[in-house]
Amino acid sequence: MASFEVNGGRKLRGEIIPQGAKNEALQVISAVLLTPEKVKITNIPDILDVNLLIELLAELGVKVERPRQDTCIFQADNVDIDYLGSETFRKKSGRLRGSVMIAGPMLSRYKKAYIPKPGGDKIGRRRLDTHIIGFEKLGARFEYNEEHNFFQLVAPDLKGTYMLLDEPSVTGTANIVMAAVMADGITTIYNAACEPYLQQLCKMLNSMGAKITGVGSNLLTIEGVEYLRGTEHRMLPDMIEIGSFIGLAAMTQSEITIKNAGLQHLGIIPEKFQQLGIQMEFRGDDIYIPEQDSYEITTYLDGGILTVSDHPWPGLTPDLLSIMLVVATQAIGSVLIHQKMFESRLFFVDKLIDMGAQIILCDPHRATVIGLGRKHPLRGITMSSPDIRAGQALLIAALSADGKSTIQNIEQIDRGYQYIDERLRWLGAEIKRN
Repeated sequence: MASFEVNGGRKLRGEIIPQGAKNEALQVISAVLLTPEKVKITNIPDILDVNLLIELLAELGVKVERPRQDTCIFQADNVDIDYLGSETFRKKSGRLRGSVMIAGPMLSRYKKAYIPKPGGDKIGRRRLDTHIIGFEKLGARFEYNEEHNFFQLVAPDLKGTYMLLDEPSVTGTANIVMAAVMADGITTIYNAACEPYLQQLCKMLNSMGAKITGVGSNLLTIEGVEYLRGTEHRMLPDMIEIGSFIGLAAMTQSEITIKNAGLQHLGIIPEKFQQLGIQMEFRGDDIYIPEQDSYEITTYLDGGILTVSDHPWPGLTPDLLSIMLVVATQAIGSVLIHQKMFESRLFFVDKLIDMGAQIILCDPHRATVIGLGRKHPLRGITMSSPDIRAGQALLIAALSADGKSTIQNIEQIDRGYQYIDERLRWLGAEIKRN
């Protein structure tokens, strides 16, 4: 098991370019199954989860060319549908939560699909009900195989319909959209997710010949078409990584410029970090974070303690709450972090407490952080990364701490952040992979 050895307390300096968006990649790469023509996707992050999905598609029969590390040309003109029912597919797809995203395209084009038991992060229950119910409303039938923890779906005729989602699930909405683009008739999805990742997927599908309107709202209308053609698509920069770099700069008292940040797609993220007292300047499409000796958490107008919570877009993404919690430990002031979506995502705070942070874990969803303004710097310890986002948060904590830290199970971090140790060394971090 690989680990990072980090000597903290160093100020960093320089420019960093964010990778392509992981969560977008899992959707748009799955969408290549909708056409037999070539689809070129650029700005693909070189990370474990995305590479595993690309490998899965190749084993399914999709031709994959990779002229550059961040570019793939896909062609799904000879897909082996029987592979979906194999033991090999069950094992490999079960390791990757994102493998559920190929179900919608397979139902749309091949009328059958298999969904494995979800893999990925151990951050709490991540249900598939929204996906399955949406497919059923379009006309699919499903059976659950208890022996293999697998859903098998069959859809001889997908027909457009109206549906009101019980939750604005990003992956659920994306899967239903991909199933509906070639269904007979019009599909209307209310309470749809409207995150930039989903907007990007709809933009790509429309460029392939789909007819999707309402993109960017919570009401999508999809007029089914008979055929989708090939296209070229460039992915957005990863907003979670951008937020991580903002937090890193503040925690390490560093001067960092995040290049080509895709500001128009970041929504409320910069404002939420500013509420923690972090200064930043927007220079064109770049974010400049100056060196700050201290940063102070704002309060509400009546003097109440700030609460930072996750919410469907355009609210704050839950993937950044782990980062914001760590950043708050060295701020001046207090904040309540409320993680509504996942009941296990805050359980990494025990490691921060071991490092000297003042945190009260109120319950599985809420933690109060008491920032002491660097009066008591974090100290280096040995710890393990429980999931992608907590792993990155612990890495930021280690980079700001006094002394040496060892972070184990860094495969979790590698699932979501490409070459993170190399890129941090370019900024002056002292980090070694063992």
